[in-house]
Amino acid sequence: MNVGTGGERDRAAFQELARSELPRLYSLARRLGALDPEDLVQDCFLRAYRSFGRLQEDQAGGSWLRTILVNLFRDRLRRKARMPQEVAVDDVAEFSLYRAIAEEDPFPYSDSLHLDFLGAFDEDDVHRVLIELPLHYRAPLVLRYMEGFDTKEIAAMLEVPLGTILARLHRGRKLFERQIWSYASVHGLFGDPVPVRGA
Repeated sequence: MNVGTGGERDRAAFQELARSELPRLYSLARRLGALDPEDLVQDCFLRAYRSFGRLQEDQAGGSWLRTILVNLFRDRLRRKARMPQEVAVDDVAEFSLYRAIAEEDPFPYSDSLHLDFLGAFDEDDVHRVLIELPLHYRAPLVLRYMEGFDTKEIAAMLEVPLGTILARLHRGRKLFERQIWSYASVHGLFGDPVPVRGA
């Protein structure tokens, strides 16, 4: 993309990019757990418009906007100056979603037990489970598994060492497994309540 700054062509190109990426940016802001996702997306667009002339390739626009949004989200969190509370590996390592499904057999007449378990959740259910995870686990999970960023990109975006991101992804996955099992039991997605082990 060979654009200057401030021209009609720039404005039209930016509006087209913003329009096409708006649903994905809003979804990302919600998944990250922004208190006001609309406000975060608006701030993202304002910051992006100011530096739109530096965007070199059309196809990089979506990734560029998502990076800006994550950076803004991270900066807002820093302003709150709260230290993240780590979850010890031992607290989540004992639980295995795969094993729990097999042992508890929540769908006794199923030929595809694990698929039936996953099919019991809709997007809102997954979002509710995600939103309950501590942010320092939620953000890497969302960026890796929902947005497709690799771990090095996530480390750079969140300004956290790569090893820390890898550890948070591991712990976050285990914690998510335990929470989604608990959510399914509490909300009757099995039909009959199933005990939550290791919680």
